[in-house]
Amino acid sequence: MTRNSDVLSRRKFLIASGAAGLAGLAGCTESNEGGSDGGSGDSDDSGSDGSGELSGAIDIAGSSTVFPLATAMAERFQKENTGVNINIQSTGSGGGFANYFCTGQTDFNNASRPIKSEEESQCSSEDINPVELKVATDALTVIVNNDNDFIGEGLTIEQLETIFSAETAPTTWADVNSEWPDEEIEIFGPTDASGTYDYFIEAILGEEGPDHRQDYSATEQDRTIIQGVEGSEFAIGYMGYAYYSENTDAVQAVAIENDAGEFVAPSLDTALSGEYNPLSRPLFTYPAQESLAEDHVAAFARYWMENSTSKEIVADEVGYVPLSEDEQSEMLDKLDSAIEAAN
Repeated sequence: MTRNSDVLSRRKFLIASGAAGLAGLAGCTESNEGGSDGGSGDSDDSGSDGSGELSGAIDIAGSSTVFPLATAMAERFQKENTGVNINIQSTGSGGGFANYFCTGQTDFNNASRPIKSEEESQCSSEDINPVELKVATDALTVIVNNDNDFIGEGLTIEQLETIFSAETAPTTWADVNSEWPDEEIEIFGPTDASGTYDYFIEAILGEEGPDHRQDYSATEQDRTIIQGVEGSEFAIGYMGYAYYSENTDAVQAVAIENDAGEFVAPSLDTALSGEYNPLSRPLFTYPAQESLAEDHVAAFARYWMENSTSKEIVADEVGYVPLSEDEQSEMLDKLDSAIEAAN
């Protein structure tokens, strides 16, 4: 693998460009798409250049939600370890597992929901052992246009289910609430390869509930969701909190009725306290145990976990809730065990 990977230093540009992938952007972490030499299992990198300095490439795919956090960590790590190139692309959680990680092309897969049993089976068939590491907590955010003044204090879970269910699939806002405008609902959201999409189904529609409607503008580009809702008075969409937090002037977040019957807006505080339910969720990265045998890969994984409690990086820069010290200790123990097993 011979790709260059200078990492972005400004998070807002990171988030604006990240979900679209990074190939071709000067000064950015590059995409893996097309002609990759592969990551776990296929790299010739020993993790050291012979002088004791870390060197080699690390390939990461997966969740667009975890993308800005992964890149913030990679930026710092590469400044301290200039011989390491970290190549990150945003493919969606499921797309990353199926097309890159479980086929042995990447060393890590980021995910905004836990790995599925069929993904574990696919990885196992390729002798790849994913190690689940929690990296932060997110508040999945429902957004509407700034001119929307009819929703009022917020939306109930039942109203969200009605809007996004394939069974009901209302055409107008009046179909959801007769007091709302008889105007067409325009919906923007992630594709079915996204962990955000999967989590929304789990939290709002239920695993045994109705299917997610498919007559909407689906994209892996979170900025497209922002732009779509910003440009349509009667639009609605959803995404990870970090992307919304960089665009609070463009769209407005909707308060959601929680299990206590209170309408709660998404924020780092309400996600941490548990008040913002059921849409707060854990975020993960999955290193391949086999890749952890390489010193530079193991060092980056440990660096990420050691900084997972950082308010400056995780909360202030990226916009997620950091791990507690107890969670961090648990993840470091799991990581150390995986590194030992890999060697």
